[in-house]
Amino acid sequence: MKSTWLVRAASIALALIVAGCTIDPYTGEKKTSNTAKGAGLGALAGAAIGAATAGKDKNKAIKQGALAGAAVGAGAGYYMDTQEAKLRQQLESTGVRVERIGDTIKLIMPGNITFDTSSSSLKPSFTDVLNSVVMVVKEYDKTLLQINGYTDSTGSFEYNQNLSEQRAESVARFFLNSGVAASRVRTAGMGPRDPIASNDTAAGRAQNRRVELSLIPTGQ
Repeated sequence: MKSTWLVRAASIALALIVAGCTIDPYTGEKKTSNTAKGAGLGALAGAAIGAATAGKDKNKAIKQGALAGAAVGAGAGYYMDTQEAKLRQQLESTGVRVERIGDTIKLIMPGNITFDTSSSSLKPSFTDVLNSVVMVVKEYDKTLLQINGYTDSTGSFEYNQNLSEQRAESVARFFLNSGVAASRVRTAGMGPRDPIASNDTAAGRAQNRRVELSLIPTGQ
């Protein structure tokens, strides 16, 4: 009997995952959305509960449990999927890289659009980018904003650490002044840690002189 409900649940989960497969417009590759993955895992868990608690009509209990579990499992994934799509639309051609790690969305904003060397003042062009982000994060208010500031390796570690903290605070202040709740915003200065390019070239240093904004579901 156990194998029977597993087969039924797996069939439902597989159907949900296949339905959630899309073509990545940037790579042309087929990928499965986090919504579909969450729904599939939720379906398995819900079917297991339905099978364990079922009365006479076990088939009906398994199906209902799978569907209920799928709805719960899709929740955070669907919320972040729709937010990611809107951010990609708003930030197209701005130079901001949008990455998805599980249910977390990361925006990587390089130095050529964020800050000049040795400065924590927002570039005018960067405020336009941030306004686009603000519009989305105010609409999707069930996320936390983790803002990390980074520098290149020029100068002392202490200087760069302080500068990275000031840069993160500058971005946070922009969000707060734009009406984003303070309870959602966190900051950290990373100094020259975790470079994403070589510090031996001006172009590489500009990439390392960046801000990374992670959008995290409040339930995570």
